[in-house]
Amino acid sequence: QMQLVESGGGLVQAGGSLRLSCVASGSIFSINAMGWYRQAPGKQRELVASITSGGSTYYADSVKGRFTISRDNAKNTVYLQMNSLKSEETAVYFCNAAVQYTLRTVNYWGQGTQVTVSS
Repeated sequence: QMQLVESGGGLVQAGGSLRLSCVASGSIFSINAMGWYRQAPGKQRELVASITSGGSTYYADSVKGRFTISRDNAKNTVYLQMNSLKSEETAVYFCNAAVQYTLRTVNYWGQGTQVTVSS
C-alpha cells in the first residue's frame, strides 16, 4: 500500500555534498521510523542512518560527523544530508519506512537512488 519516492542522488566529487529525500505516500497509518541504507556492488546492504518518530537517531560509525538524518513527520518525509563524501561511499541508497499496523510492523523500501562519488 505504501510507496516511497526518493530523490537527490547523482554524481558528486569526493569531498562534496548531496541531500537525499524520501517521501512516503499511500495508505499510511503510523510510521515508527525511517532510515537510509546503502549497497555497493558485491557488498551487503548496510544501515547508514535512521530516525524514529520520537526523534532518536542512529548513525553508522563510518558516517558519524558527516551525515545528518532528519524527518518531517507531517510530510512523511526523511532527508539525509551527506557531507564530505568519499569515493568508497558510492552505492545505491535505499529509503526505508517501518510502519506500525494493528497487528504487525511492516518495512517498506524505496526503489533506490544511485550515488556516485568520483575521486
